[in-house]
Amino acid sequence: MNPIIEYQNHLTRRQFFAGAGLGIGSVALAALSQQEISAAAIDRVHPPLPGLPHFTPKAKRLIYLHMNGAPSQLDLFDYKPGLVDQFKKELPDSVRNGQRITTMTSGQSSLPVAPSIFKFKQCGESGMWMSDLVPHMHSIADEITMIKSVHTEAINHDPACTFVMTGSEVPGKPSLGSWLSYGLGSESNDLPAFVVFTPTFPKDSQAQALFTRMWSSGFLPSSHDGVALRGAGDPVLYLQNPPGVNGSDRRRMLDALGQLNERNFERYADPETRTRISQYEMAFRMQSSVPELTDLSGESQETLAMYGPDVHRKGSYASSAILARRLVERGVRCVQILHRGWDQHANLPKLIQGQCNDVDQATAALIRDLKQRGLLEDTLVVFGGEFGRTVYSQGTLTDNNYGRDHHPRNFCMWMAGGGVKAGMTYGETDDFSYNITENPVHLNDLNATILHQMGIDDRRLSFKFQGLQQRLTGVEETHVVKDILG
Repeated sequence: MNPIIEYQNHLTRRQFFAGAGLGIGSVALAALSQQEISAAAIDRVHPPLPGLPHFTPKAKRLIYLHMNGAPSQLDLFDYKPGLVDQFKKELPDSVRNGQRITTMTSGQSSLPVAPSIFKFKQCGESGMWMSDLVPHMHSIADEITMIKSVHTEAINHDPACTFVMTGSEVPGKPSLGSWLSYGLGSESNDLPAFVVFTPTFPKDSQAQALFTRMWSSGFLPSSHDGVALRGAGDPVLYLQNPPGVNGSDRRRMLDALGQLNERNFERYADPETRTRISQYEMAFRMQSSVPELTDLSGESQETLAMYGPDVHRKGSYASSAILARRLVERGVRCVQILHRGWDQHANLPKLIQGQCNDVDQATAALIRDLKQRGLLEDTLVVFGGEFGRTVYSQGTLTDNNYGRDHHPRNFCMWMAGGGVKAGMTYGETDDFSYNITENPVHLNDLNATILHQMGIDDRRLSFKFQGLQQRLTGVEETHVVKDILG
């Protein structure tokens, strides 16, 4: 006889009731837990996954300011006064050390060193170095941690931008915002968990294309896609009901459509059917929530003036910045602003001034605005690009004109709020801003740190796809940058 069956046949009466009591207790506990989960699900349209966050978060929400095209760290934040003496001299072989350069520069007969023509100063009580290109950011130096030692492998824009947002150079992976939407959901029932802005930029900028993969949900359910709010016309297409259709008509149509989709789900069990149902419901709620979101008439004149005159121009970076604050204020989990035009291979001094004029004031205003409202403490703000720029000039170098090529070896990003130390500079580079000399931070480590501040262990947030447990930070070992955390 099977020994397990034999053991079961010889259970005493006392053993039976003892085991049954434990079983009934566990069933009751499970039922109570399920009731709590169900209650939470009723309260939240976008509930978190069970068990998330993994630990108490320092940040409840994320605003990611992505400067698409790669801002020059040498002209903004990585002060190298000794380069003045290296003007037009060849970049030493001992510095380059055989590292690859792009085909855009490899054909040049020389790699002449191009010191920044912009002045730098130490800002705030922290003494953080910033150039005069970003005078408004000088005022927030004591609110941010400047990381000078970020690095990546990608050397061209498309794979680099894909990597900075998805953790992979290969398209098809979920973006950071989609992972946050999937894992943590949102506190807002009337707005998407993940919202994206692609604001206008100076017309003479050298702009790279933006691809929806940077805010795509990839292999996650499509309900976690970033929702891009438009800068012209209605923020969302078809926001208004067509002529002759009122809100109650729309409600009846959605109810009938929902019943048909539920039958379809019962028949085929396709999870995308449920996604379609939830997205129709969200679209219905957004018909009232989005017009209220974009109406700035309730903002004080002092607040609007802080963001600058462009705050009234729909689709501008300043308008996007104040809407980002209004979104997180209403419980949205992640807001991403992608500002194009930072790819300055030639005529950098002129072009970078235009870019900085477009974002400097509104970026500083966003930090101050969040702080004044008590939101900065648990809102994490990230500012940066996909890689850095070279110390040597691409093309002709003169006293007041130069260009810079792509440089993945090191670049600057800064973080503010959300439990990050304030007024800190982390990491260091050599005298040419070419190699990291202290505290390197890989982009995967940066993303692991962002997730950590949001209460997520990046090793434990995964989704099985194509036979693998996929993660934002990949399969290699990552490190949370604990030195920058408060």
